[in-house]
Amino acid sequence: MSLIKFNNRNRLFPSWNNDSLKSFLSSDDFFNNDFFEEDSLMPAMNVQEHEKEFEIEFAAPGFSKKDFEVTINDNMLNVCGEKKKETEEKQEDYTRKEFSYNSFRRSLQLPKTVNADQDVKATYKDGILKLNLQKKAEAKAKPKKVIEVL
Repeated sequence: MSLIKFNNRNRLFPSWNNDSLKSFLSSDDFFNNDFFEEDSLMPAMNVQEHEKEFEIEFAAPGFSKKDFEVTINDNMLNVCGEKKKETEEKQEDYTRKEFSYNSFRRSLQLPKTVNADQDVKATYKDGILKLNLQKKAEAKAKPKKVIEVL
């Protein structure tokens, strides 16, 4: 049995052949993963329906109360969050500036059972933005009617 030395000096990725590398980098599927989609930057959301109200929670850690704008327009709930931070440090021989910017916008179609005319209660605590939307009186759960079987 003879051994043949494998020469991989001319290849960027020795385990791949050149054709598979070219097809990977030129493929349109490379940009279709979740990293490049805007939805991956959206905060997680929970929606719960209770007897008298809907409760919507957004996980938005690092924000403060003043960073949010919540509006209802044409039966659409719009929740926006925007946070900016800039720091600057000056010394004799250098200046260091840093900034960060985070934002999101989420719009939800409200069900017909929501009373959009009534005030929405919004609270922000421990990184969770909580919205309470009241139901219309006719949409609230009615007691169960028991029918006797004869």
